[in-house]
Amino acid sequence: MNVPSRRVRRANEDSMRRDGRYVLYWMTSQRRLTSNFALDRALAHSKDLGVPLLVLEALRLDYTWASARLHRFVVEGMRDNEAVAARMKDTLYYPYVEPRVGAGKGLVEALAARAAIVVGDDFPCFFLPRMQAAAASRMGVAFELVDGNGLYPMAASDRVFTTAHSFRRHLQKTLAPELFERPVAEPGRGRSKAPSACVDPSIWKRWPRADLDPAGIALLDFENDVAAGAATGGARAARETLQNFLQHRLGRYSDERNAVEDGAASGLSPYLHFGHIGAHEVFEALLDHEGVPIEPFLEARVATKAHGSREGWWGLSPGAEAFLDEAVTWRELGYNFASKRPDYASYDALPSWALATLADHARDPRQHVYSLADFDNARTHDRVWNAAQRELVRSGRMHNYLRMLWGKKVLEWTRHPRDAAAILIELNNRYALDGRNPNSYSGIYWVFGRYDRAWGPERPIFGKVRYMSSESTMRKLDLTSYLKAYGS
Repeated sequence: MNVPSRRVRRANEDSMRRDGRYVLYWMTSQRRLTSNFALDRALAHSKDLGVPLLVLEALRLDYTWASARLHRFVVEGMRDNEAVAARMKDTLYYPYVEPRVGAGKGLVEALAARAAIVVGDDFPCFFLPRMQAAAASRMGVAFELVDGNGLYPMAASDRVFTTAHSFRRHLQKTLAPELFERPVAEPGRGRSKAPSACVDPSIWKRWPRADLDPAGIALLDFENDVAAGAATGGARAARETLQNFLQHRLGRYSDERNAVEDGAASGLSPYLHFGHIGAHEVFEALLDHEGVPIEPFLEARVATKAHGSREGWWGLSPGAEAFLDEAVTWRELGYNFASKRPDYASYDALPSWALATLADHARDPRQHVYSLADFDNARTHDRVWNAAQRELVRSGRMHNYLRMLWGKKVLEWTRHPRDAAAILIELNNRYALDGRNPNSYSGIYWVFGRYDRAWGPERPIFGKVRYMSSESTMRKLDLTSYLKAYGS
């Protein structure tokens, strides 16, 4: 449980409290009790101090885009965590779901008042950094944040990478040594000796443990009327999704990940976003499926020359190579940007060439102009775009290739590129289970040129930004069943 130092940073200057009743792990983004660096760090403190570990997993009601869809996915994960925690030695799991706006205010500070140290998740996106910074100033005890987001620590490089190729080449030089230090798969197993009495009884009374029946979510008052989708949240569903992918789709991933009919996409994105499964567990399961022992594999990668190519460096099957390029290079590229650029969500963070060319064409005539309400309700002239929007609204997911087209068309059908960016952020983060993530902003701003290059010929509205059309998409993909399912 020796967590690499570059994955740990202090959120305040307060000292550890040696007479604390417990170690508090405030779980906010890595919502799992397995293969989790933050949990490992908290357990190590617990063991060193000889006190129990208290795990707080709380869920606010008033975060932006809060809805029954997002709440149910998280609560299903809480149910899995409660079952795992019952088998963990000296660990008390405390789930809390805010019953009304503001009811949870003060809970973290109240628990921190008796804690020896507080450990949290280091996540560079959404409201979490602001929330943690505000809490850190009021705790009066040491608060550590632990990076469990990806295979490559966010602090391992100070550089902001502007292309996937440059980041891929960097990873090929530096990633393998990092992978020798991995989170513990199943930490802290044994009979629990963590008495609930270690927590002040007044806290239990004021902020009672959550009833984790997902049906209770219907009683909550959400500002956004977004119904829960069919996808089930939690670590158990995440592992089932992973194993299904490895057994039935990995072999086709290289050639068929963009297919709509029986495509080979992994389906893991929502589970990675909410932390119901971690990148290390996915990586090790992939190697196990490939029949590759991890230690010799990593030693071979240390000696493998970096070339920046999407294929060949990992030395695995074509499907595994293609999947790792998406799950490691592209996914962690977004975390690199968000952790280094406070303006990661801003239109002004686009590359200078993209800002210039979009400004040059901002006044170009638009054949179609739609409002946010039009887009939200799939009221455009384009049946492919409308179908993609309906899939997002109904299920909380969107086919990966169609998501790119979806974004490009919003750019084409709004009065200004800034309006398009705001609309895409709103729709994606409102409906997508994997929204509100560094990769949400990577994908949205890729539409406008982030991580891309200038293209020719120069076009109206787009300028030198890459262009996509529904007509070419229909030629590329078989959308017959898709349009039947989401076409009306």
